[in-house]
Amino acid sequence: MTMRKTPKDFFKPLAIGAPVPYREIPVALERMIHFFPPQMEKMRAKIPDMIGKVDVLLGNLEDAIPADAKEEARAGFITVAEQNEFGATGLWTRVNCLNSPWFLDDVTEIVSKVGNKVDVIMLPKVEGPWDIHYLDQLLAQLEARHQICKPIMIHAILETAQGVNNVEEIAAASPRMHGMSLGPADLAASRGMKTTRVGGGHPSYGVLADDQAEGERRNFYQQDLWHFTVAKMVDACMSYGLKAFYGPFGDFADDAACEAQFRNAFLMGCMGAWSLHPKQIDIAKKVFSPAVDEVLFARKILEAMPDGTGAVMIDGKMQDDATWKQAKVIVDLAKIVASKDKELGAAYGF
Repeated sequence: MTMRKTPKDFFKPLAIGAPVPYREIPVALERMIHFFPPQMEKMRAKIPDMIGKVDVLLGNLEDAIPADAKEEARAGFITVAEQNEFGATGLWTRVNCLNSPWFLDDVTEIVSKVGNKVDVIMLPKVEGPWDIHYLDQLLAQLEARHQICKPIMIHAILETAQGVNNVEEIAAASPRMHGMSLGPADLAASRGMKTTRVGGGHPSYGVLADDQAEGERRNFYQQDLWHFTVAKMVDACMSYGLKAFYGPFGDFADDAACEAQFRNAFLMGCMGAWSLHPKQIDIAKKVFSPAVDEVLFARKILEAMPDGTGAVMIDGKMQDDATWKQAKVIVDLAKIVASKDKELGAAYGF
């Protein structure tokens, strides 16, 4: 039997003096979560220029940070938070995993020094709701102690088989939950998948067409290794009002494949993806902003069906209650994009 808090207790602060949890996730544009290594001074120097170019800046403290640079990375992130104003750009950090020697200091030092600047803590290798419950309680205690004004949200990375198996329970674990990201590299290792790629497809994963005429080559169609997992994550997130994200795409030389993977995730319901290289920022902006023609057509549907009921014909296609809901999703996203991207906003007609 799964034990959960009663509804009346779910939104209560977990420590006296902690801020009241959000009942709905704050509206924010998060087409890309741009990672930077905060231990590198030359990267910290680029942050003021980056703030206006990305939707979310994330100071990475975990994977890709050498063990002997962990404390320097933590201090570097705190410096970045102290020295910059972020406006509508989100400030996140990915802390080290719960069983590491660095996790506790990551959270306690960051909340104590820059807790009012940080929007989201990304927690790696989440296995189940118990991991979220621990961080939830810890954050509440630290928020109360350091008089943090707004709750810091939690973003879980799905990168173990057990985490994927418990994805719905993770989504329901806390009102702090912001969303989830797919972590394909660690997940591949956890599952015993036979690939060394960081995200994307694999040339050997596919299906063969039926037999052809004698002597003709049978066509091979590559499939998406991550389709099932992304769909499962999106269902769990959307069921609980959270946001789903595709994670990293590691082949920086293959922009076309990166765009294809991001687009698959977008079409399946993901709100954004990680950008690990500066050129992936523009790919994410392009993919996770709805196309102009889609927005204009969606606006036609909403204008023709103001109350969302009935059925109409638009450009030879029947539209009804269901397509009205689809159109509203697109138009609502376009309005958020328009608030930050004036050029696209003008093209959308806002």
